[in-house]
Amino acid sequence: MSLVLVYGLNQPVVRVGRLAGQYAKPRSSDTETRADQTLPSYRGDIINDIAFTPAARTPDPTRLRTAYNHSATTLNFVRALSEGGFADLNHPEHWQLGFLHHSPLASEYQSIVRSIREALNFTQTVAEGPIPGLRSVTFYTSHEALHLPYEEAMTRFVEHQDGYYNLGTHLPWIGKRTAHPDEAHVEYMRGLENPVALKVGPNLPASTLTTLIRHLNPDNAWGKLTLITRMGADQVSDRLPPLLRAVEAQGAHVLWVCDPMHGNTEKTRNGYKTRRFRTILHELEQTFAIHRAEGTHLGGVHFEMTGENVTECVGGARGLTEHDLEEAYTSHVDPRLNVEQALEMALSIVRMYRNGTDG
Repeated sequence: MSLVLVYGLNQPVVRVGRLAGQYAKPRSSDTETRADQTLPSYRGDIINDIAFTPAARTPDPTRLRTAYNHSATTLNFVRALSEGGFADLNHPEHWQLGFLHHSPLASEYQSIVRSIREALNFTQTVAEGPIPGLRSVTFYTSHEALHLPYEEAMTRFVEHQDGYYNLGTHLPWIGKRTAHPDEAHVEYMRGLENPVALKVGPNLPASTLTTLIRHLNPDNAWGKLTLITRMGADQVSDRLPPLLRAVEAQGAHVLWVCDPMHGNTEKTRNGYKTRRFRTILHELEQTFAIHRAEGTHLGGVHFEMTGENVTECVGGARGLTEHDLEEAYTSHVDPRLNVEQALEMALSIVRMYRNGTDG
């Protein structure tokens, strides 16, 4: 996706992965009932198990250490890929997506790949040798700082930086359910020197948002605070503009990011949680247009996706239907875009810029 965006937008892309730590799951209800049995809700693998039994749903503190070990292993694997040649633009065989050969997107993607290879060949010929910086990428991690005891255990005073950092992630964020100025999650995050983010839902009052901004970025430093809007396609046109105006009036230095996934979750008749590709794209298109109309800039996008060929979101170039969800639905929590749908989303963003949807 970042390859397509760098090429199509002619801009650098900062890659941030929501991984290696996203094991806690916020829940709207403390309990879950099936038939005549009520048990504690599944709160993510760092707390309990998804199996619907009393033993599985009992919180287990040893899972904290297991989550840490999984996170460390994941980071080591990503580090090996990003620094070991997997992202080397001189070896396009690494970024050929096998099952896309039969996709309607294949020709568009292959055209981009050919153009990049031609540009690289020309540049390296002129430079008379390899160009530094083409063999690896910088990859950052991020997750919601939801499980405060775990996050606190990852927090250290870094002497040469003269401040406290969460060393378990680069960019921790505050979720929609815990964005309360006088409560524990905000109090924890305001003490960090990390860049931090805040999820902004449709029911967050502008006055609360401006208070949160003052708490989380009191020095109004550039790059400190990211605001991730997740409105839902049917609410974004009404709810986003007043928030943009309030932040602009405040003179706050923030990075705006659009999360078009979380506000558009629905449940099918056969019980699957899913998201519709068209609805996700519609919120993203509206967000681009609103920022342009308000004179602000949308600087990033936030997707839930996987490198696997799953069937969890309906729609997209191949036209997945609700019936197709049964084929490869593997998520225990939220439905994700598969590789083909994620690539189509990246190509759609490029078209928005090129067609003048955003300045």
